[in-house]
Amino acid sequence: ANNIAKGILKYAHSGGVRLGGLICNERQTDREYDLADALAKRLNSKLVHFVPRDNIVQHAELRKQTVIQYAPDSKQAAEYRTLAQKVHANSGQGTIPTPITMEELEDMLLEFGIMKSDEQALAELAAKEAKAAAAVQA
Repeated sequence: ANNIAKGILKYAHSGGVRLGGLICNERQTDREYDLADALAKRLNSKLVHFVPRDNIVQHAELRKQTVIQYAPDSKQAAEYRTLAQKVHANSGQGTIPTPITMEELEDMLLEFGIMKSDEQALAELAAKEAKAAAAVQA
């Protein structure tokens, strides 16, 4: 999303390009919605829709169909219809984004627990090595 924001910013003043918002496809990580919403706000935008993960997507793909073709009455099909309505309603409401630095992005990932700090990673490695050494001595 940040790279897209950078590209939009590059042409925002000369071509009238705007960022309509973010759409997040759920990956089922901790605090994912909160991170997507916070990132959207930092980019001077909004989270248009959070699409929940559902295995019905893979079932439809295996049959070379969309979810709406494969299971039109499913909860996931309803999510896609809602997404389409939100995108349509959002037309013309785009903003000029404010991309963030890689350091700011990493800080957000740390804040939301998506990425571990160097200290956390080293502490976990040391604990793992100590456990392995203790097992060898036992």
